Amino acid sequence: MYSRGLVAGPDLEHFRRRYFTPWEVAQHNVPGDLWVSYLGAVYNLTSLVQQYKGDLLLKPILEVGGQDISHWFNPKTRDLRTHIDPVTGCLKYYTPQGRFVHVPPPLPRSDWANDFKRPWWEGTRYQVGLLATKTRLIRIINTLTSQEQTLEVGTEESLWEILHRYLPHNAHAASYTWKFDGVSLDMNKTLEQNGIHDEDLEFQQLSMDADLYTPALLLYFNDDLTEL
Repeated sequence: MYSRGLVAGPDLEHFRRRYFTPWEVAQHNVPGDLWVSYLGAVYNLTSLVQQYKGDLLLKPILEVGGQDISHWFNPKTRDLRTHIDPVTGCLKYYTPQGRFVHVPPPLPRSDWANDFKRPWWEGTRYQVGLLATKTRLIRIINTLTSQEQTLEVGTEESLWEILHRYLPHNAHAASYTWKFDGVSLDMNKTLEQNGIHDEDLEFQQLSMDADLYTPALLLYFNDDLTEL
């Protein structure tokens, strides 16, 4: 684990992300790497796709890879939406995009395998994290090298989580003191909790482009490289 650097924080080597942005989910949109989001959470359905490879009932799922499918669900029950089937007069799952894996057929069939115990959309077995409710852009400037990166982050993320996002650009990011307007940041708090306010609404009210201003976090080297 990281033994030196900033104030003691999480084990960044084994750090697990809590939040993903819609853009990140959208990158996982092929059968060999398929994610979706619904009702505020993110799910990796790749193993489900592999399990049912070749099954025609996979088509509706493959078509929504990388997308948010909350409209498939009743937010109160967290189950699929239902309707009265016009043929049978019974309450059935409502799947206008087509019946998919684990949705029972409208009429009893002897060839339908229902030994999966729980349908894929129930529980958290495929869940990999939460979907950021809102994102914002920040600039991170390394004062030692003058390098600058712009990151899209979730508003719920702590500075430690943002640091983890930044690691591909600087593997020793935890050996820097992070500051905004000359004040050291509390890495356990969010941007908002650190006084770095999201001003998108104010820009909208003024009919101004919010992208005209992106707050900059300044990194000051501590002369103490992190070690694994």
